[in-house]
Amino acid sequence: MIEEKDPREDLNDIEDEQNEMFEHHRFVCDPGQKLLRIDKFLVNRIENASRSKIQDAAAAGNIRVNDISVKPNYKVKPNDVISIVMEYPRRELEIIPEDIPLNIHYEDDHLIVINKNPGLVVHPGHGNYTGTLVNALAWHLKGLPLFNSDDPRPGLVHRIDKDTSGLLVVAKTEQAKNHLARQFFEKTTERSYVALVWGNIDEDQGTVTGHIGRSLKDRMQMTVYPDGELGKHAVTHYKVLERFGYVTLVQCVLETGRTHQIRAHMKFIGHTLFNDERYGGHEILKGTTFSKYKQFVQNCFKTLPRQALHAKSLGFIHPHTGEKMSFNTDIPDDMMQCIEKWRTYTSNRDIESE
Repeated sequence: MIEEKDPREDLNDIEDEQNEMFEHHRFVCDPGQKLLRIDKFLVNRIENASRSKIQDAAAAGNIRVNDISVKPNYKVKPNDVISIVMEYPRRELEIIPEDIPLNIHYEDDHLIVINKNPGLVVHPGHGNYTGTLVNALAWHLKGLPLFNSDDPRPGLVHRIDKDTSGLLVVAKTEQAKNHLARQFFEKTTERSYVALVWGNIDEDQGTVTGHIGRSLKDRMQMTVYPDGELGKHAVTHYKVLERFGYVTLVQCVLETGRTHQIRAHMKFIGHTLFNDERYGGHEILKGTTFSKYKQFVQNCFKTLPRQALHAKSLGFIHPHTGEKMSFNTDIPDDMMQCIEKWRTYTSNRDIESE
């Protein structure tokens, strides 16, 4: 029996936004494999995996043999190719429920869609053990079996960065969590973002393809490896929405979901996100040397003190009803005010040039 794993995985130290919470195993059974229930087979091969968790994964259709979903009582046979998507083991970190206001876009008995405010960290980690979205969810959804104090990622199947605003879906049951996780893993969800980037993009639309991995020069950044030797496959489709000369408003549609995918891909093609400090977008990258222009840009930075990125729409299949769910949000005030400043500046510049 062989478990296949990318030999560069440890070197990379990279996880994408969905795989930080869910792991994928793939096994190829030996020719001499004896018949054995698949839940027993997997519990002996996946470290810290309980039989109940494996059965939950199977119930959600997350265990597949030769690309076909199977039940926990399936008997493993020689040469079977087995794949499983399941939650990583819980870490020892107590979650303290906190009464933090949530901008709830939609909620039912199975899931909740949040319109996350910028500045809100999604889940606890180094330097952010309280005041996170998970702390807020633990308060809002206390009493539900999924939201235990020892689970730092209850209900989470994807995330967005601290200073990115927009839509995030959270599961309220194990069945919903497994079902949604599979959709994100198989890239069947629909996600679009709106971003303000430096420079005037030549094409009205295009696609950025390039492996994304942690930078070897700056561990706080992700970078694009176009030859695919490092990182993980990533694809971003973009479309120009409005041009302001020195900056461009674009829509970005994710085909994959890697950490900092839009931020890294747009920098790779020479159009860093406006005021993205981690990637250098907080510097004046395009424009004139006039002091009046510099002051204008600094005022824009003050109006929008974060990267200009908003998760505007989200679509997925409801894990209980099977219905196609689609959600859309307005661009938040801070980003909209910045855009309006650029509209006014561009309009005045056009008038002066006539």
